Order: sequence, then C-alpha cells, then structure tokens
Amino acid sequence: MTRWIEKVTGSLEDKRRWRAYNTRKAALPVGYRTAIDGIERYLMRSAAIVKGDVLVQMLEDLIELVEASAADGTPIRDVVGDDPVEFADAFAANYRDSHWIDRERTRLAAAMDEAVQQQGANGEGGAGDER
Repeated sequence: MTRWIEKVTGSLEDKRRWRAYNTRKAALPVGYRTAIDGIERYLMRSAAIVKGDVLVQMLEDLIELVEASAADGTPIRDVVGDDPVEFADAFAANYRDSHWIDRERTRLAAAMDEAVQQQGANGEGGAGDER
C-alpha cells in the first residue's frame, strides 16, 4: 500500500527528510537562518531540480555547511562570498544531472538523431536537394 501512496504523493522518506531539514533550519541562529532561507528560495526557483531526493540531498548538504559555519562562528559572508548568486549557482551545479532542462536536452538530441535517420531512410538530401 505504501508504494501506491508514494506514487500519488511522492516519497514518504523524502517528506521525512524535508521535515528534518526544516527542523534543523529553525534551530539556526537568526542571521544564518535568514541566509539559508534566501539561498533556499533562490535554489528552489533557479536550480530546477526535478528529483525530490536530489533536491532534499542538496538542501541537507546546504544545512550541514551552514550549521558548521554557525558552530564555528564563521560569518555568513565568509561562506557565500561577495556574490551570493554566484555561490548558489556554483552550489547547485554540483547537482546538475537532475535538472528538468537535461531531460529536454536529451529529447532534443534524440529528435535530431531521429530526423537524420528519417532523412536517410527517405532519401532526402541536404539543403541543395531539389525535388
């Protein structure tokens, strides 16, 4: 029965991990929590990750980084640098293989392969081919 529910609602394990992430985030000092809220918001909109488990893993890795920084007393600017967008983009790049655009790139390449194959099968020529 669990598999059927997960087909409809998504992974129950991912939901448990998401709740744990939010609990950990709530325990951060206010400045670090504000920073991670901003990074999370940006990543949710820009990273375009399609797999729930990959998204949760990315956020778990982020919270570990921020928790360690808070524990060490490392200022948030020392973590993200002068350009937080560059930081977030570089961070998200580590999870690159699960973006929605990757599926579309694969589909586009497959469509071009199919088109080339169809041209060969139909005897279609190149740009100078007149029929």
